[in-house]
Amino acid sequence: MKISIKAIAFVFCTYSTFLTSFAQTAKPIVFTIDGQNKAQVIENFGAAGCWFSEGIGKYWPEQKKEQIAEWLFSKSFDKSGNPKGIGLSAWRFNIGGGTAEQGDSSGIKDFRKRVESFQNADGTYDWNKQAGYIWFVKKAKSYGVENLIAFSNTPPVHFTQNGYGFKTEKDYKSNLKADKYGAYAGFLADVIKHFDAEDLHFNYISPVNEPQWDWSNKPGQASQEGTPWRNEEIYRVTNALDSALTSQKLTSKIMLVEAGMLNYLYAGSGLANRQIQNFFGKDSKLEVRNLTHMSDFIGGHSYFTENGDSSMVKIRKSVADTAQKYNVKFWQTEYSMLADGFREGTKGKRSAIDCALFLAKVIHHDLVVGNASAWQLWNSYEPGSPDFDTRYFLIALKPNEKHTDGDYFQTKGLWSFGNFSRFIRPGMQRIIVDRSDKLTDLQAAQDVMLSAYTDHKGKVVVVAINYSTVQKAVKLDLKNPGKAGKVKRYVTSEFENDNLKLYPDQKLKDTIILPARSVTTMVVE
Repeated sequence: MKISIKAIAFVFCTYSTFLTSFAQTAKPIVFTIDGQNKAQVIENFGAAGCWFSEGIGKYWPEQKKEQIAEWLFSKSFDKSGNPKGIGLSAWRFNIGGGTAEQGDSSGIKDFRKRVESFQNADGTYDWNKQAGYIWFVKKAKSYGVENLIAFSNTPPVHFTQNGYGFKTEKDYKSNLKADKYGAYAGFLADVIKHFDAEDLHFNYISPVNEPQWDWSNKPGQASQEGTPWRNEEIYRVTNALDSALTSQKLTSKIMLVEAGMLNYLYAGSGLANRQIQNFFGKDSKLEVRNLTHMSDFIGGHSYFTENGDSSMVKIRKSVADTAQKYNVKFWQTEYSMLADGFREGTKGKRSAIDCALFLAKVIHHDLVVGNASAWQLWNSYEPGSPDFDTRYFLIALKPNEKHTDGDYFQTKGLWSFGNFSRFIRPGMQRIIVDRSDKLTDLQAAQDVMLSAYTDHKGKVVVVAINYSTVQKAVKLDLKNPGKAGKVKRYVTSEFENDNLKLYPDQKLKDTIILPARSVTTMVVE
């Protein structure tokens, strides 16, 4: 039997119309939002400007780097009411280790991942170093970014045991010379003090990064700066840094521990594991809670902990439970799709909206299940396509060979992240939400995920992720709504112009349709 193309098209259109009609007429999921039922306070949403900030900030044409900065930092709207940027409230700045000065002898093949050091080997300083990185720090400050975070991947190379900016032995010990803990801490404090005088105050300083990795590759080669640290070594450098900050009368807080995976925060028996228990346990010999400059949170990275919804939920529940037990906040301080969890069992390239939705799903689970008080991304920009496998970045770059100019492209991930970062501002508090369909966190991970936040004035911000392939109907049951009447909606979807796009206002009592495969932010004033 032959079936005509026209008949197939008719059946397809009829089916599509049925799905749309069904979504619009089906009983909506009712989300009850009671502002009295609160969870954690949200402190910031941020991103790192590593590697490619130097070339862009130092050499790229003004118009290009200004547009990149606007996309990242702006809280303004265009004439149609669409956000001009994602309004980051934190910016991560990498204090370099001096591998750029070493050139090819650094062992880091990609010149863009070598970073200058402010301190020379003789102990003098050159504050003209890292000019491109600093351009972005200054730009973040000018846009009103609330939190500047300085972090170090390696001590300066003249303080390391092997003279490299990365470890070459697989002993999982720090590359810092045993007699240079004070010198390294003093260097970090000097950097903070200098930029304080330049009116660039770093709220936080992170002296170690992903201490569980050995950072070695082939003999004398690595992909970037880095060093492992054992818990005892982290304790020692943290105490040294606390003393250095105190002696220089600085106010920056110390940020620990940037664990390479969330599991390391609460589990394991290695030399850089169970870090919540080790650094915040009252009976631990390594407790740092009471140091003058110690922050009230512990930071970990969500890499490699999202391969399957069950694992995603289980790991974050363990983080939240352990952090609560030891009375410490949790910050998610780095994430991109390094592993293949974002493929969710598929092969081949993943579309930009698929990547954007997976990013939103990880953020949702870190906030709702992990109870994260902050969420920060790696990386703001990297070379790549804006259309497929946008797994590492918010802005895709196509730089020239010397990285002195190039093209740049917004991605769906940029605006998906913006559904959170632009509207959930520092100091807002998450509201625990009840849903009428009673789906668990695990069940909702392939359906509609929704979280809500409020400020002291009563504004409510709701972020809904429709992970399904059909439209979904929801209703917001806002308890004690006061005079709230209208809901502003900002949508990121597969459609070209749906980049945190303002949709028509709706009444609070209305049923709201979430487009298929989309992220929608709803603002109730």
